[in-house]
Amino acid sequence: MTGACHLLETQSHKFLIDCGLFQGCDICSDLNGRPFKFDPKSIDAVFVTHAHVDHIGRIPKLVRYGFGGAIYSTPPTKDMARHLLEDALSLSERRGEELYSSKDIEDAFGRWRTVSYGEKISFGETEVRFHDAGHILGSALIEIFAEKKKFLFSGDLGNIPSVLLPPSEKVSGIEYLIVESAYGGRAHEMPEERVLKLERAVEDIASRRGTLLIPAFATERTQDILYILNNMVHFKRIPEMPVFVDSPLASRITSVYEAYPAYYKEEIQKLYLEHPKLFKFSKLQFTESVEESKAINDVLPPKVIIAGSGMMQGGRILHHARRYLKDKNSILLVVGYQTAGSLGRRLLDGAKEIKIFKEEVSVAAEIRKINGFSAHADNPQLYAFVAANRDTLKRVFVVQGEQSQALHFMQEIRDRLGIQADAPMLGDEFEI
Repeated sequence: MTGACHLLETQSHKFLIDCGLFQGCDICSDLNGRPFKFDPKSIDAVFVTHAHVDHIGRIPKLVRYGFGGAIYSTPPTKDMARHLLEDALSLSERRGEELYSSKDIEDAFGRWRTVSYGEKISFGETEVRFHDAGHILGSALIEIFAEKKKFLFSGDLGNIPSVLLPPSEKVSGIEYLIVESAYGGRAHEMPEERVLKLERAVEDIASRRGTLLIPAFATERTQDILYILNNMVHFKRIPEMPVFVDSPLASRITSVYEAYPAYYKEEIQKLYLEHPKLFKFSKLQFTESVEESKAINDVLPPKVIIAGSGMMQGGRILHHARRYLKDKNSILLVVGYQTAGSLGRRLLDGAKEIKIFKEEVSVAAEIRKINGFSAHADNPQLYAFVAANRDTLKRVFVVQGEQSQALHFMQEIRDRLGIQADAPMLGDEFEI
């Protein structure tokens, strides 16, 4: 479900919608290293839906192999993309892989242009517009009108209601929809539950005098958690204790979030005018250096550690997991999607023995999950998004989901809406 990259070819132009890394699978390194199935030199432009690495991670590679067009995204997406691509490069270098270099990143940003929601970009008779997707800050639906046909690429659709962002914009007249399906067959819990479960976890850690580990994505999830914890501290709903954001990347992304309050939903914008420190509160510390990260071990519990990576496939969360998963008083709170095969998924599935940095770790800590923090629309929301365009839709392509989720959603579209729907596999081509 990762490695988002869609090629739209008209009689006069070739466009890419996203160009992301494959992540979380055994053959991902091989997939990322393979040559593109198209000539990068032939692509006229890249339209970026949002800054997650599975949507942007191969853009520098595209540039390295000859792409000479422009890259378009919203301003927050561009700012976050630089941090996320630099982080991805650092991780790949540590693994001994070289998909691209820092020069390729710089060359990519030399071609990167920003657009506002609703702004029209023209390529001959082809028109492109970005609309708010409500997924993460600056995320976009990409509307393309070409050869008298209207296409919409969903990227990732946001979960409603989002903690910070408005819902996905409604786009009318869609004829051909390319829609994600991460939760194509599942429903999230009620939004109130996510706050209550987080509050309960902090209270339980306080009473146990343990450590609360929260593996969190640097983008959106960390900011959501910080905003809610800030509210809880402000209204004295939880006991105060040290809270660490042990992720330099999350720290940088949080700074981008603070720079673009106009992208928040209306009530959060109003709150920001009164209390601009939405993500900062007493006893919160962002740890940058390795020394600061190691010093967290010396802080007596109870304490909260928020760290990446969100699926526990790398990052500083692994050092903390190795230390605290052995502790029966600790809690690992999973707040994001865990792809099949990831360490996070194995722990959710009940693994009692895991290996971290070649060390066997016996899991004594309690493992909990909050579904409601997902930044992805769930099945009822995805269905409503498609159904809203049932009068004009001619065909739907269900993408970016595990096969079971994509096939479930595809069949639901066929059965309930009577619309032709497909669930393409990697490399499939369609003529419209």
